[in-house]
Amino acid sequence: MIDTFMLASAQFERALRTVEPPQWTCRTPCTEWNVRDLVNHMTRGNLNYVALLHNATAADFLRERDADAIGSDPAGAYVRSVDECAAAFREPGAMRRLLDYPLGTISGRQALTIRITDTTIHTWDLAQALDIDDRLHPDLVTWISDHLTDIYAGLTETPIDPRSSHRFFAAAPGAQGTSTQERLLDRMGRTPHWRLPTRAATMTPQ
Repeated sequence: MIDTFMLASAQFERALRTVEPPQWTCRTPCTEWNVRDLVNHMTRGNLNYVALLHNATAADFLRERDADAIGSDPAGAYVRSVDECAAAFREPGAMRRLLDYPLGTISGRQALTIRITDTTIHTWDLAQALDIDDRLHPDLVTWISDHLTDIYAGLTETPIDPRSSHRFFAAAPGAQGTSTQERLLDRMGRTPHWRLPTRAATMTPQ
């Protein structure tokens, strides 16, 4: 599972390494975030999972969710957060620990599967915002697609439950994707062929 997390994280890093200075304020498919916000979300997310493994609470997780974690070195901060997250999940017993996740108590193993999924989908978001190749690693797409029910089992909100409040996950647009990736993106609340009116569009950093 940690190898799968590292694969997903490497895909996000590759996209991140292509960001040019003017692109940090470009819009993303996550309507509340620009590129910098999205990269911060991913970096802070990794650190928050480390904290959960070290007995942080759901309240701690939510309080720190939007705190700045990238400063003046977004790529470096992201890579360090990946290493810290992987190291925490490698600790003896980490996969069996019960974590106070905001959407319910989960095992360390389930938390890692959620982190893999989040990283993979946000890689697509970043690629869309930067107008680069948005093809996700096929092994990741297949694995997530085959295990979606287990990944989100027992949570009070999931991206695949039509009764969800969608506070944490976007609602599925209901598009009929033709590929496995497109069908996964649809289930995860993405429009597979998302486009802005102009790629130069920007937003004020939050």
